[in-house]
Amino acid sequence: MPVGKVVQVSQTKPLHGEIPVYGQYTFGIAGERFFREIKDNGRIMGTRCEKCSLTYVPPRIYCERCFEGLKEWVAVPSTGTAHTYTIAHFDLDGAKLPEPAIIAMVQLDGVYGGLVHQLGEVRPEEVKIGMSVEVVFKDKAERVGSINDIAYFKPG
Repeated sequence: MPVGKVVQVSQTKPLHGEIPVYGQYTFGIAGERFFREIKDNGRIMGTRCEKCSLTYVPPRIYCERCFEGLKEWVAVPSTGTAHTYTIAHFDLDGAKLPEPAIIAMVQLDGVYGGLVHQLGEVRPEEVKIGMSVEVVFKDKAERVGSINDIAYFKPG
């Protein structure tokens, strides 16, 4: 067996301390334009495959059905449907939220795919699968170029 090659878990040992890891996440080509349009223009854009007649949100640079390159960008409606949802009572650190958060998978009208985001202006007992919703953007001065530039989706 070569020196240093681990072949069994029992050969490993814990390392105590910190290992600094540096990296930078990039949105990619499609994500860059998607978030810039939200930030600068308060609109949601998708990419369209002419061959398959599909509009993708989030946008992609290749069609997942026919593998064609997607170059056509189109504005998509800011309305959609709550496809499914969950009600969160705790944050990511396990702390109890002051009020429950409603997280939904929203399928925007006329597109393939959708966005997972918070619902607002609605109480948990009022939410229904299939409920019509519409996007509420943050004020332009507050937008930074992230998915959180969408404040929430409200009943529509």
